Amino acid sequence: MPELVVLAEQLLAPVPGGTGRYTAELLPALARTAPPGWTVSSVVARHAEVSSAVVDGVEGPRVLPVPPRALVGLWQLGVPWWPGGDAVHAPTPFAPPRPPAGKTLTVTVHDTVPWTHPETLTARGVSWHRSMIARAARRASTLIVPTRAVADELAVLVDVTVPVRVVPHGVTVPQGSAVLDLPSKYVLAVGTIEPRKGIDVLVDAVAAVGDVALVLAGQPGWGGIDPVALAASRGLTDVHVLGKVTDAELATALRGASVLAVPSLAEGFGLPVLEAMASGVPVVHTDVPALVEVAGGAGVVVPRGDAVALAAGLREVLGSPARAAELVRLGRDRAREFTWRAAAEAVWAAHRKRT
Repeated sequence: MPELVVLAEQLLAPVPGGTGRYTAELLPALARTAPPGWTVSSVVARHAEVSSAVVDGVEGPRVLPVPPRALVGLWQLGVPWWPGGDAVHAPTPFAPPRPPAGKTLTVTVHDTVPWTHPETLTARGVSWHRSMIARAARRASTLIVPTRAVADELAVLVDVTVPVRVVPHGVTVPQGSAVLDLPSKYVLAVGTIEPRKGIDVLVDAVAAVGDVALVLAGQPGWGGIDPVALAASRGLTDVHVLGKVTDAELATALRGASVLAVPSLAEGFGLPVLEAMASGVPVVHTDVPALVEVAGGAGVVVPRGDAVALAAGLREVLGSPARAAELVRLGRDRAREFTWRAAAEAVWAAHRKRT
């Protein structure tokens, strides 16, 4: 019986981020949409402790006999160690160097940040991502990208010799309820707190708007950004940093938000945009091409890095119930166009076409 193996290592990363969310959503969707006769499993490197069921609906994960750092090194050096199965999907560029004869390998490349905004990553991260993506662009069976914007940028930045399929992410409305100490009126931002997310610009914008709090949901990433200290230096004192949130906490934060702000300098997709739209929250986002593509005109667009423009966009929503209601309607309609089933079926199509 043929088997698709999904590399689930990102689920165990210290800061899973958006790629962890992608892995967690896509993996069970692949199991639900498996073609007749196929099975789906997951694998991870050897950790001190690994849950027997990292993702609901998928047996496993199978634990490989090497620790994460060793596996990263082996694959980066080009050791052609195959993790098993007839096909492998790598939800990040962390992937085998090439598929063996008769096997298929799809690799998801989420963005082109290592080339377009290297200053927003560590030097080591830039080097690793550039080398792994460039190799996948030559040796994988197919590259999966979440937006046409990423596909177009890759075509310019990398020598891509394998097929590229644009496969948008799906969206799931966060469910549940949690007890959170939230203000009555706030701007919400969701994502890892790191340089490319534009947190400094958002703090300046919210401070300029006045009479509204700022709530940040997401783990600290690299860069040592302290949002509370940053806000205090700008005269903004009503700041709430939730850290890593559960689905129930995210659902609660979204339900109470007046607007979601996405001030990113670079993105490959922007899942929080769709999660907010699906939850009935108006969105203000920057003009990053991928965000514009995903939002599809259902959000307020502002220039990247422009705190004055971002403040104006937030005021447009906060100051007009009619405008906010219009954005909620447009956003719900837009979010319905994105499903994890469709994403999974497109990944399957890439494998079946090659086998």
